[in-house]
Amino acid sequence: MARRRQLSPFNLSFLDIMFCGFGAVVLLVLLINARSVRSRNRLHEVLRAEVQRLTREVRAGREYLDSLQAGLTKGATQMTAITQQMRDIRIEKERLNRELAAVAHRDRAIRQQVDSLAAALKRAEADRKKQAAAPIVHGRRARRFEGEGHRQYLTGLKLGGRRVLILVDGSASMLDTSVVNVIRLRNMERSVQRRARKWRQVRKTVRWLVANLPPSSTVQLMVFNADVHPFSHKWLPVADPAVSAMLAKFAKTLPAGGTSLEKGFAAASALSPRPDNIILLTDSLPTQGEKTPGQHLVSGKQRIKFFQRAIKKLPAGVPVNTILFPMEGDPRAAVLYWRLAIDTRGSFFTPTTDWP
Repeated sequence: MARRRQLSPFNLSFLDIMFCGFGAVVLLVLLINARSVRSRNRLHEVLRAEVQRLTREVRAGREYLDSLQAGLTKGATQMTAITQQMRDIRIEKERLNRELAAVAHRDRAIRQQVDSLAAALKRAEADRKKQAAAPIVHGRRARRFEGEGHRQYLTGLKLGGRRVLILVDGSASMLDTSVVNVIRLRNMERSVQRRARKWRQVRKTVRWLVANLPPSSTVQLMVFNADVHPFSHKWLPVADPAVSAMLAKFAKTLPAGGTSLEKGFAAASALSPRPDNIILLTDSLPTQGEKTPGQHLVSGKQRIKFFQRAIKKLPAGVPVNTILFPMEGDPRAAVLYWRLAIDTRGSFFTPTTDWP
């Protein structure tokens, strides 16, 4: 049998010492490692907080950059719009300058026409003064008309002719000389409209004209607005009782609607036999032609075009004697009707408010 090894006390002590040293080293390593882990964790938390702060700053910076880019885009759009507006303003300025030059040219032409008209009126006034001294011949009227104080005024109107057509403007503007009053009166009762000063003067003028026609004349009466309204369908002798009925029927008429002078002149041309003298009672240029315009407002240029088209419907060689009851806001009417009187060898007359 093998001999058992004997244990030595020295060997056990050495092992204890070795294990104790190893345990001390392990404990030291554990202590050092725990401290380093805590330090590393604290460092990680600090770095994480810094990263989060930097992330927020980057996000805020991007948002600010986006807002700057949006503002830049908006500014560029506004700059484009402002540039376009400046271009439009420049174009509009050039157009207004051209219109201003055209208006100035028209004003010069109107002033020349007004000067010519004033000279013609002076000559007419001189002729009136010369004729005022002529003796009055009585007994040549088929009808009687009495004004205030039995006054009769020398007008220069040519009242002769075998067939005299009295053409009366029956549009709403014949209620008054002011646009505001016309709008006010046309919305009132018929009795108020019938008492309108301007329309009463028109009715008296028609009676005066019929009363001063030669006994050998025949007469017809038409009222025109948007349409034409004849008050007789044949030529009536001035002394015929039917003329009194015609005037009574006309006295019940009230102004309304627009003004189609073209239809009035076309109706005059359609008469058979045609008139050899036309006496026109109106207050302004026409507001429509054969058709009613689509828009409510009619410009001055359009009214002149309506007037020029109406003249083309006149029967050839027939004088037109115009009695104009001036309407505010229509300065070209007097010039154009005066020119019409000259071209047709008629006359032009603007009565005072108390005539006839």
